[in-house]
Amino acid sequence: MPQQKDIVKIAIQMPGAYPQLIQLDQKKPLAAVIKEVCDKWNLSGPENFAIQYADGVQTYITESNRLDIKNGSILRLTKAPGRCAEDLYKGIQSSDPDVRCESLKQLAAVSTDITFAQEFISRDGHSLLVQTVEDAQEAPMVMIHTLTAFMELMDHGIVSWENLSTVFIKKVTSFVNAKVLDTSIQQVSLDILESMVLSSSSLFRQIREEINMDQLISHLQVSNQQLQTKAMALFMALLLTAGDGERKELFSFFEKKNLRQYIYKNIIHSSGAVGDEMAHYLYVLQSVRLNLLEQRMRTPLDSFSQEQREALHNLRQAVFETDSEGNLSNERRRSLCAKEFKKLGFSNNSNPGQDLGRTPPGLLALDTMTYFASRYPDAYSRFVLENSSREDKHECPFARSSIQLTLILCEILRIGEPPSETGSNYHPIFFAQDRLLEELFCICIQLLNKTWKEMRATQEDFDKVMQVVREQITRTLSSKPTSLELFKNKVNALNYSEILKLRQTERLHQEETLAPPVLELKERLKPELLELIRQQRLNRLCHGTLFRKISSRRRQDKLWYCRLSPNHKVLHYGDVEEETEIPSIESLQEKIPVADIKALLTGKDCPHMKENKGKQTKEMLDLAFSITYDVEEYSLNFIASSRTDFCLWTDGLNVLLGKEMSSEAMRSELEILLSMEIKLRLLDLENVPIPDSAPPIPKPPSNFNFCYDFSQAEQ
Repeated sequence: MPQQKDIVKIAIQMPGAYPQLIQLDQKKPLAAVIKEVCDKWNLSGPENFAIQYADGVQTYITESNRLDIKNGSILRLTKAPGRCAEDLYKGIQSSDPDVRCESLKQLAAVSTDITFAQEFISRDGHSLLVQTVEDAQEAPMVMIHTLTAFMELMDHGIVSWENLSTVFIKKVTSFVNAKVLDTSIQQVSLDILESMVLSSSSLFRQIREEINMDQLISHLQVSNQQLQTKAMALFMALLLTAGDGERKELFSFFEKKNLRQYIYKNIIHSSGAVGDEMAHYLYVLQSVRLNLLEQRMRTPLDSFSQEQREALHNLRQAVFETDSEGNLSNERRRSLCAKEFKKLGFSNNSNPGQDLGRTPPGLLALDTMTYFASRYPDAYSRFVLENSSREDKHECPFARSSIQLTLILCEILRIGEPPSETGSNYHPIFFAQDRLLEELFCICIQLLNKTWKEMRATQEDFDKVMQVVREQITRTLSSKPTSLELFKNKVNALNYSEILKLRQTERLHQEETLAPPVLELKERLKPELLELIRQQRLNRLCHGTLFRKISSRRRQDKLWYCRLSPNHKVLHYGDVEEETEIPSIESLQEKIPVADIKALLTGKDCPHMKENKGKQTKEMLDLAFSITYDVEEYSLNFIASSRTDFCLWTDGLNVLLGKEMSSEAMRSELEILLSMEIKLRLLDLENVPIPDSAPPIPKPPSNFNFCYDFSQAEQ
């Protein structure tokens, strides 16, 4: 008795007969099953029959695919693939044109099945189709069925494309080159040529020589979307198979014919939704075009190249006065250049070329900076001069930012990555803009400067700013803006505060989707982690911080130091000299008992901000805080050197006053700690030994020659 799992309940149909409901034993040979079915219908010659699916793709059932049959499947009894192949082989050679046409039509339909295809090709049936195409004496409908059947047979990979004759290739190419021909013939011909091009470089060469590029391009400019898509597919195949030089040639031809603008106007902009197949080809076109920049991206700056050195100096000379350089000695000129390169934001100001030695982005970063300086000279000068004249540690380094921004754009646009076989994420603005990377850079470098100001960033915040800028660009591009102007408006509207709001919304959404036990764990962990942050804030106050006194006569005056006593009961402060190390508590003459502190004030509520009303900047207001003590007649006024110090001190003072911490730094740190702690708690650590002590520190290296001497860069 067969086991229940080997039995499949199915129905088998045959025209003119009642269906048979059978229990198919999967262990019984298929020939025996077919014989039983034929016997029930009194059919002789069971070897001439086969079963296939009745619905959907009507695949023949074989010993290799029979296990795919599911309960409830509907099959039908039909001609065996060998018998069907023999009948169609004879039919396509009939002298009756109607029989020939009908046989080719059936052949095109059944050739999708590999079992049939093997039988037909074993009779050399594909050669008959090749001969029919080469003769080209058939009616258009016959030719359509012939080409379709041939394409379906070749798709199985049983016969190599390279076995085809030059006559056949020329004939199929002539169908594409024809100005007036049935579009269905041209569509199948384009399909065949695409497969040939992708199959071998020798066929690519033949087709590249035979194809009329003007006519191929004209197929992209028709209203028939199917013909348009097939033409695009062949053009993509030519691009992907061509070498670098020929690829540039094809793109040059593409631009010369204004195809990019045509695609933007007539395919993307006017048709609304683009089909999946066309979307893939647009993605590939964009990817291949952008990858032409890969060589520049992978090439570091050559310090011996006169052209590249001049490009660097042109960046400097475009923004700084250079009239008197000729009268200076070599040493003075080098010193002046180093100072100006430092103002430009190069890390290695004595040899700025070293900043461009990293690949990627390599020379591409120099290209984008040069493009910005020449295309938008006013914006370039404004960026550099505005930041080089700042003395508050909040200057945004143009060169360093540009190099990193170019790298970010390369990563977002996937420059240097081969196009995915299934990718469809194209950017409409690529087709609306000739030099997409450079123009995006020009918008985004100004965005970066704007975001830097919004974040009140210092050099220490560089990576954080770049992370926000990456997010601004990525979010904006994901909305598929159709023009640079639209991209510019959207990305500038997505300021730092909007990014924070979006992050918070997404975080809340993630929390809503968390399982209740995880949410409960999060709430249980929060008090412990808040206490950890409180202790860190108090430790920072005990360590102390150096502050500057701001006077009305000079922006920067004397220095003073403030620190909390180890027992957290007294604030000690006093004036100190420049370059002083951390002063001891004993050396700080003034003190305020914590018990006497009445309130913590920030911003415009601070006494020293009210006294200098109208003179303080927004930045100064954001960094100012005061404590009032005794009976609120006295105050100790602070201006932090950075937003980080402001958050640490205001949080610490709130802890001393028994109040909740409220800074954005605290919220960010709490979220990081919670996320990390939850991930650790949810790790599967069963049977994983956790050491009680930290692993030993490895021995120091034998030398430190790998360390970079930063003092050389300042000379």
